[in-house]
Amino acid sequence: MTTAELTKKDTFLAALSPLQFNEDSYFEGLRNNAKNELAELDFPTSKTEYWKYTRLGKIVNNTYTLGQPDKIDITNFLIPNLEAHVLVVINGYYSPELSNFTEIDGVTLTSLSAAKKQGFEGLKKHFNQFTQDKKEIFLALNNAFHTDGIYLEVAKNNNVEKPYHILNITTGNNTISQSRNLFIGNVGSQVKIIESFINVGGEKNFNNHVSEFFVAENTHLEYNKIQDKKENNFSIATEQVYQEANSNFTINTATFNGALVRNNLNIEVDASNCETNLNGLYLGKNKDHIDNHTVVDHKKPHCNSNEVYRGVLDDESTGVFNGKVFVRQDAQITNAFQQNNNILLSDNATANSKPELEIYADDVKCSHGSTTGQIDEEAIFYLQSRGISKKGALKLMINAFAKDALERISIETLHEYIDAKIEEELS
Repeated sequence: MTTAELTKKDTFLAALSPLQFNEDSYFEGLRNNAKNELAELDFPTSKTEYWKYTRLGKIVNNTYTLGQPDKIDITNFLIPNLEAHVLVVINGYYSPELSNFTEIDGVTLTSLSAAKKQGFEGLKKHFNQFTQDKKEIFLALNNAFHTDGIYLEVAKNNNVEKPYHILNITTGNNTISQSRNLFIGNVGSQVKIIESFINVGGEKNFNNHVSEFFVAENTHLEYNKIQDKKENNFSIATEQVYQEANSNFTINTATFNGALVRNNLNIEVDASNCETNLNGLYLGKNKDHIDNHTVVDHKKPHCNSNEVYRGVLDDESTGVFNGKVFVRQDAQITNAFQQNNNILLSDNATANSKPELEIYADDVKCSHGSTTGQIDEEAIFYLQSRGISKKGALKLMINAFAKDALERISIETLHEYIDAKIEEELS
């Protein structure tokens, strides 16, 4: 470990050390465990296999100040015509003044910090249960220094009709914020969540975010993530998902830009007859760097996972996809599908794709694939022969390619919003 590396970590810790947490001994103990872990961890380099294609210099060479609670006008960040409960987190702090939701029987909804004070049973049972064994520095930083976020628990057999829309907003120059969510779907429940990651003014701010999901037996949970951090801000997001029997978990991720965006998605499928869907779209331009790392760990038999990620990369942008599917020895009769496709719109754009399967069972149906290339000139010529201009044909094909990645979004208004955003970005 070199002095320079130590200095980078110490600089991070110095920015976070003024944070004070008034929590009980249980949560204080979890934070202390993470701080002890941090002493043994350091920032990965390109020699670290898990970070092979992503250099962290943009993030770790920066000096940060703590993001503070802020008040802003959120009108422009609401999704038009979407009927949803709105929850607002700014620089890692829940904003009750800007949030707007209806209390529903069978739904426990509050800020994470308030939930800790109220001592909900579900919180202590599930908080940090699936992340504590992962030795990773950004996760440890969040475990030790997270400020606030959303706690959402849906009671047994409760079907929540309206989705929850979380606006996760960062502001200011060179600020660091660490938000944290815990979502619990109890047996037989159904809930849909949207989380928008947005930057308002400011440059070189960094949000290190963690969401944990407990998806109980017969539960349907859909999580839609929209990342629009602009080209001069940084984001690392970790989702840790645990699925029980007969459950259905779907995640749709739309990343529109960001100087450095890294998504770590880990799904533990620990029972039979589960359905798991991972869908992602990333649109890169200028010098954006967008990295999606996914792990689906099949531990029990009779489960299906479907994974489709698509990238459209322009200018000098870089896209990374590293998806790994484990099929454990007990996970017989597993169907696992994994596909990554990239379109390069410029000679200077780069796609790094590494789909992986690690199979220890023999009665399985698993496939994976990856393509990277430019737009098919023959298809363009065909559309031109039908009277469409070359520019129009190009736009038509890219739009179709991009929109196809997120067809599993079940909220129609959100689907329309993202389709319009794709067209706007590609125009």
